[in-house]
Amino acid sequence: MHKIFTFLLTFSVLLISQTSFSQEEEPHDSIVLDNKDILVGEIKEMKNGVLTIETDYSDSDFKVKWVNIKKINSNQYYLVTLSDGRRLNTSLRTKPSDSATVDLLNSFDETITVPIEDVVYVKALKTSFFSRLSASISLGYNFTKSNNLSQLTVRSTVGYIGDKWGFNGSYNSVRSNQDSVPETHRTDASLGARYFMKHDWFYTLAGDFLANDEQKLKLRSTIKTGIGKYIVHSNRVYFSSGAGLAWNNERFTDAVTPNRNSLEAFLGLELNMFDFDDISLYSNFTVFPSLTESGRVRTDFSVDLSYDLPLDFFIKVGLTHNFDSKPVQNASKVDYIFQTTFGWEL
Repeated sequence: MHKIFTFLLTFSVLLISQTSFSQEEEPHDSIVLDNKDILVGEIKEMKNGVLTIETDYSDSDFKVKWVNIKKINSNQYYLVTLSDGRRLNTSLRTKPSDSATVDLLNSFDETITVPIEDVVYVKALKTSFFSRLSASISLGYNFTKSNNLSQLTVRSTVGYIGDKWGFNGSYNSVRSNQDSVPETHRTDASLGARYFMKHDWFYTLAGDFLANDEQKLKLRSTIKTGIGKYIVHSNRVYFSSGAGLAWNNERFTDAVTPNRNSLEAFLGLELNMFDFDDISLYSNFTVFPSLTESGRVRTDFSVDLSYDLPLDFFIKVGLTHNFDSKPVQNASKVDYIFQTTFGWEL
């Protein structure tokens, strides 16, 4: 009897708690567009120049361009990034006397006023890990009947943004099968973290990995660390540079070729362009001059051009290029892949 009473008491407490939670007032954020339309709901985020707001009167979220917003009012707290690199945990509302500016709270709970176009990223603060996660995956497949050539392509990304740091990763793969020819493959992956500092500077730690039959690489692992800075940080363009040191370890498909290690410097450039109608472009270029192998220089280059489709689907065209001035014997100095894929993003 005591156990039954305890169970009923516990169940009642949980039920009351759940009911109270469900009756909590939902956020009622509002935005006014330049055509004087008003949207009321819950602001989720603004990234790549597009704000997402969930409303009670629509099954799908509304997406509006940030440049089309004339007024905004919300009592929620957000992670807000400004074009000068400042990152604030703040409420968000335009100034009543001047809708071209927004009032924000700094780390001392003091109100600061900035032009609305200086706000380049907004994310509603939630405690769950998945609320700050972004991801995409795209696939491509080709088949030629005459020689039974089949090719499978995968391009994918993942990212996370915290208050002071973020991480990103990628995985790209091409596998080809053909009659009377050994299977060939090329796989590259990366995993990195950034710690954001003042004035758009950041510290970076990352690992790049490449397996490539064309260059006889069983696995190339490059661990790099350094500092970088956003040169342009706006609602339509991110452009950053970085430099530091890298440790390169290489293992080869040829069993008689010994492993190779080297210390390298690196200089990188990253460009992210978005909100050009439904088109976005991402490109990354890194050069690795060796500090321990005289005259050796490597470069990694990638570019992705995406076209957004409804329901978060997209079409992507991508190019990845690798160069090594001193590859192992009988390996190619240059390798590149061109991929066309169809995918979805979170």
